[in-house]
Amino acid sequence: MASGNMKVIKRRIKSVGSTMQITKAMELVASSKLRRAKKKANDSKPFFNAQSLILSEIVQTKHIETVFTRKREVDSAEAKRLFIVIAGDRGLAGGYNSNLFKLVVAAHEGQELPKIIAVGKKAAEFFGKRGYDVVSKYIGLAENVKNAYCADIANTAVNLFKNGDVDEVTMFYTEFVSSMVQKATDMPVLPLEIKAHEPGKHIIPITYDPSPEAVFNRVVPTFIMSMVQCAVTESYASEQCARRIAMESASDNAEEMIDKLSLLYNRARQEKITNEINEIVGGANAL
Repeated sequence: MASGNMKVIKRRIKSVGSTMQITKAMELVASSKLRRAKKKANDSKPFFNAQSLILSEIVQTKHIETVFTRKREVDSAEAKRLFIVIAGDRGLAGGYNSNLFKLVVAAHEGQELPKIIAVGKKAAEFFGKRGYDVVSKYIGLAENVKNAYCADIANTAVNLFKNGDVDEVTMFYTEFVSSMVQKATDMPVLPLEIKAHEPGKHIIPITYDPSPEAVFNRVVPTFIMSMVQCAVTESYASEQCARRIAMESASDNAEEMIDKLSLLYNRARQEKITNEINEIVGGANAL
């Protein structure tokens, strides 16, 4: 009996050890990707800040009211919405994807299903299987962010909003708070709420040609493109961080399981040795 248990336990130890090797490797890969992802996230912010500054200066120069800033008087339950959802392309990242999807579902609970722009394979699968109107989907965008794809997302959102197909546009992504904390969050995109500079701050007068409104409307798609790019890079950094933490936890659990199985194996081995000694002693006494 002990011999049989030993074989089972030994196979189990080998199986858990192989799994731990995989999780360790995935942890190292995620750590390497995280460093590059954090750099991309930091590199994308200056362009976004520059676009935000231009819009803020126009608002400060003159009160702007365009199709992009005008709120539409619609009942919240009847409002037509577009959600830009940025999730991962792979699993094994703890609650990274599920936490984001819970936030999205809660945001329209009891209301009409929104249109979806799905960024990431997991987002496309989740909303495609649940009857949402997936306007467009982008697979593999997060790992290699391209300006053209971010501009395509921004233009799709802008056109749907301008044409009256949607009344609100909201972006859902995962904010990279720290190496230990990643927070699923939402960001209003359209209508825009651009804040002016702080009161009392000197602004150099600028002449806009043909008009401040025209310049404002021309900058908006680029501004939203940079919003998308920042959100995608930050989400990707959060995904790699969540995966690193999940794989580190899995490796620790595997190591703990191996220790417990090794203890059981040693006990079974000791039991086998004791039984063999008892049989030898019993045989000797019989003679």
